[in-house]
Amino acid sequence: MAATYHFKILTPGDMVLDDEIVSMIAPGEAGYLGILANHAPIITTLKRGTLRVRFGDTEKWYHIDGGILRVAGNSAVLLSESVEEVPAES
Repeated sequence: MAATYHFKILTPGDMVLDDEIVSMIAPGEAGYLGILANHAPIITTLKRGTLRVRFGDTEKWYHIDGGILRVAGNSAVLLSESVEEVPAES
């Protein structure tokens, strides 16, 4: 089983996600970045785009309106003005 880490997605009015995940691919300002368990600490800005989140055998996709991503201590928090779950792309 793949290692997991805790991940939260927050908007000003809602907690969109609060779960253990295996990985994410986020739309960073300088390009897409992948985050796995035990990633080095990082704080970065995100641009508008698609966030891909893997939970073991399943995956969810979210459209985010930019934001800030903080990764530290085997957990991550994404803050965004707007987040909407979208159907997974093929």
